[in-house]
Amino acid sequence: MDDVILYNNISDGVLPSEFTNRYHVHILCREGGMDFLLNGKKFCATGGDLVIWQMSSEVNDVNYTQDFNADFLLVSSDFLGRFNPEMSWAVRGFVFIKQHPAFRLSEAGRTLCEEDFSLFRHRLKGAHLFGAEIVGRVLQIFLFDLWEIYSQEINAMQTSDMTASTFFRFLELAQKYCSSEREVSFYADKLCITPKYLSELCRKISNIPSSEWISYYALNEIKKLLNDPALTLTDIADRMCFYNLSHFSRYAKRVLGVSPAEYRRSRRIKE
Repeated sequence: MDDVILYNNISDGVLPSEFTNRYHVHILCREGGMDFLLNGKKFCATGGDLVIWQMSSEVNDVNYTQDFNADFLLVSSDFLGRFNPEMSWAVRGFVFIKQHPAFRLSEAGRTLCEEDFSLFRHRLKGAHLFGAEIVGRVLQIFLFDLWEIYSQEINAMQTSDMTASTFFRFLELAQKYCSSEREVSFYADKLCITPKYLSELCRKISNIPSSEWISYYALNEIKKLLNDPALTLTDIADRMCFYNLSHFSRYAKRVLGVSPAEYRRSRRIKE
């Protein structure tokens, strides 16, 4: 399966840095160490650490010790999007990992990762009629375990850092109101800050502007509605509070990359 691959650098003769910009890379360090630059900042990892390189991150100058030994899981962006089980925690995890790409695992956290990697290794072997769906479910288990591992630090970041707290509050509002409100000014008013400050805050924490976060949540809502064959495009346009079907179709094509009708045809969804 090209969408999900599990390697060991020693037994397979490949290194995780060979796959950046093509996959999300999850590195479970067993022995030795590594260091790297991510978005211009240096990070180090040793045995017992988990390193995650998101495809949106710029990874450079990767160095490995001679005794470096790690298993690493490669997941394509499309596969991750298809089987992502929970959007709110996915965003929190995305932001946390962007700031903390190398993470020291507790004994319990390492046990969870070991079990998940073992399950991936087992399920990626051989052929199965529903192979992609099964591996997708294993990916969901892994993601839930990751969010459990990071949960204490993520919750602390939300409560102790005022900037992070405002950012996560913005995400909650965007998820709640994306069906009807797609202007940055609406969310800035809710947070009692200026649109300019909200945009600067989002770029500082996530490197993504506030407008793109709003579009992200709107896109997920549009996909969910388009995947419901009981809804017509007019029904969806009404639920998303667009003036008319034409206005909805133009917006949906911009965020989807294809028209709503083409999206449904590609997934064989009939009205």
